Amino acid sequence: MKKVLFIDRDGTLIIEPPDQQIDSLEKLEFYPGVFAGLSQVVAANAFELVMVTNQDGLGTNSFPEDTFWPAQNKMLKTLSNENINFSAVHVDRSFPHENKATRKPGTAMLTQYFSKDYDLNASFVIGDRITDIELAKNLGCKGILINDGSLLQTLKEKSLEEYCSLITGSWLEIATFLIKPARKAEHVRKTKETDIKISLNLDGTGIANNKTGLGFFDHMLDQLAKHGNIDLAVDVKGDLHIDEHHTIEDTALAIGEAFGKALGDKRGIERYGYCLPMDDCLAQAAIDFGGRPWLVWEAEFKREKIGEMPTEMFFHFFKSFSDASKCNLNIKAEGNNEHHKIEAIFKAFAKSIKMALKREGNELPTTKGII
Repeated sequence: MKKVLFIDRDGTLIIEPPDQQIDSLEKLEFYPGVFAGLSQVVAANAFELVMVTNQDGLGTNSFPEDTFWPAQNKMLKTLSNENINFSAVHVDRSFPHENKATRKPGTAMLTQYFSKDYDLNASFVIGDRITDIELAKNLGCKGILINDGSLLQTLKEKSLEEYCSLITGSWLEIATFLIKPARKAEHVRKTKETDIKISLNLDGTGIANNKTGLGFFDHMLDQLAKHGNIDLAVDVKGDLHIDEHHTIEDTALAIGEAFGKALGDKRGIERYGYCLPMDDCLAQAAIDFGGRPWLVWEAEFKREKIGEMPTEMFFHFFKSFSDASKCNLNIKAEGNNEHHKIEAIFKAFAKSIKMALKREGNELPTTKGII
């Protein structure tokens, strides 16, 4: 499905004059950074560009058409010269007091986008007014507000904060946000056996705050955060009075599901990632975030438990993670010290994840067109 950027004109693409009417070429002035920012977005080839603008009374005596089109056409031509092209331009001519459904934040001009061909949930409205965020709400997408922060209180008063993903005056910041969105996830998994909350940032710094009720398990999750250079907070309330099985398995599923959320469409990721020595042990954890779950496990343990964690649950952890995150894992380990062996596996797993999550460019790492 196509993703769309519904972009306002005055105050967004071009500077809006005090009289709010660009009716001559002399008034045409582009918003700072718009060419650099939009050029990056266009190069990423992830969004269709659509212009949506209210032009009060266009075609009436107060705003004759012959004063509008020269500036409009000059603007479009200048943008097109930089390979910034709009698939459609929607202009509402009504006055505010007419309350027409075609006028932003109304959606009557945009009904063609309410179809299975468009992914409005992953689309954005970009504009400089509260009505642009209201349009985002009405379309079922998110908004980006070009503003210095002065409209934040109005957003709160109108309960529109959840529909506004970014407030900025920088088109370069908008481009970065759209091309390389933050890979974060908040995830809850609740059953009759466990209640799990996950906070994950794939572009973190290694901060860990893991509370599963199993000390050694927490230690392994801390290794995942530290060596994977991700921020991971896991809070688990599990039925440890029965045994450790549900806590470990369900935590792995929840972490895997959180990874799936945070990875998004996986554009730009390396996709693959590692073997790692630890004293007498050598561990290999090769990974592929290719959308197909599979686990190869070649690691044997002679002890029943390490800390409070049954060694038979190590397989279950990685199998559950693989299933939930839809990744291929190939894990092998050799050595004598059981603690070193599993810690080496978790560290290799973390390093493998770090390699696979690295982003360069915006292409999907596949010939299939989807992963």
